[in-house]
Amino acid sequence: MNKRNFLFLQGPTSPFFSQLGDKLLSRGAQVYRVNFNMGDYCYWRGKPSWQFRGNSAQLPVWLEQKLIQYQITDIIMFGDTRPVNSAVIPLAKKHDIKQHVFEEGYLRPNYLTLEEDGVNSFSSLPKDPAWYLKVGLQLPALKHNKNISNPIVVLGVHEVGYHLPGLLNPLFYAGYKTHRPFISGIELAGWAARLGLMPWHEKRDKQAIDTLIASQTPYFILPLQLDNDSQIQVHSRFDSMAEIIHHTLTSFARHAPAGTKLVIKNHPLDTGFTAYQKLIKAYESELGIEGRTLYLESGHLPTLLDHCEGTIVVNSTVGTSSLIHNRRTITLADPIYNIPGLTSSCSLDHFWCDTEQPDMQLLDCFRRVVIHTTQINGGFYTRSGIDIGIDSSIERLLMTESPLQQLFRKFPLHSQQTQSVEADITLA
Repeated sequence: MNKRNFLFLQGPTSPFFSQLGDKLLSRGAQVYRVNFNMGDYCYWRGKPSWQFRGNSAQLPVWLEQKLIQYQITDIIMFGDTRPVNSAVIPLAKKHDIKQHVFEEGYLRPNYLTLEEDGVNSFSSLPKDPAWYLKVGLQLPALKHNKNISNPIVVLGVHEVGYHLPGLLNPLFYAGYKTHRPFISGIELAGWAARLGLMPWHEKRDKQAIDTLIASQTPYFILPLQLDNDSQIQVHSRFDSMAEIIHHTLTSFARHAPAGTKLVIKNHPLDTGFTAYQKLIKAYESELGIEGRTLYLESGHLPTLLDHCEGTIVVNSTVGTSSLIHNRRTITLADPIYNIPGLTSSCSLDHFWCDTEQPDMQLLDCFRRVVIHTTQINGGFYTRSGIDIGIDSSIERLLMTESPLQQLFRKFPLHSQQTQSVEADITLA
């Protein structure tokens, strides 16, 4: 192996990055780390590291000399939109340093994402359906990977373990500012209150879903995302889920066939700080569609997808699940699966009565390419998921050429359809 010097930036709230660093060291690479807060310091587990105590605007000047002095060849980060990570990206490009970006899996629950240069809307994955059909048919069929679970209680333990030391940030990392709107203690209180009511919600929601399906009422699904998710704040034109709900309901009220319903399902990790049910009722009254929505705090998503008319997403991974269930799917932003032949090409206003179906052969080829080039079997939080993820990641990180670059070299892109294809999301 050519000499590789890896610099770790901020990672997930788990031991994943620390153990990955150990694995790289065992393979002969050199490993460096920048800690930005006490959670970073504790989860790096005592290995040598650099401490950055300023704000993200000061980071490039502070770090550039280190990149040169220590001949950094690779930078590893979790997400490419956090201020402390995104601030380093221009430096990486300037000095021709590889960027390895981890993120939650595009195809869940058994995968995590690992891409060079960017993820989500910054991904290098093309938007050319002909290319996916050509390449996907040359790749082997998808193999069965090990199942990964991420129990919410484990996520909660890591949230406490990572954020509780942050009480000392003003003393040791005075310049650090979190990218999240609430400190973790407040978030945990919200989760605890919501989870305490979840058994009641699950019983109520199951009855509501059973009744809806038995009535054979045609319905569409709008799965909610998290307000503070970069998928909303960075990779969409919307500021909040409340805005998205209003936008979707306005179109639904004007153009959806009479007798149809819109099912709005909350995100499993929502803190409960926004009273969505009350908000939706107010929008129903405003738009004159009382009784035409069903709000769910829980519910078995595959069952809902099996019986729905279509799915409206911003850029949620639920979009790929909807396509896998052969359901019409429209995106209000530009996720990686927003490809002609997969997602609906019409506007939201026309979607309610449209009949365009996803091309399932294209979907199979798309999934093969995405898994082959960007997905790693494993998880960030449980012990078994971390072990599987690290074993699956290490060879990818040590490659001199990424799987996607290899495919581009073997199957050059000729189509002009490599740029983002954005849905019509003109606000009403």
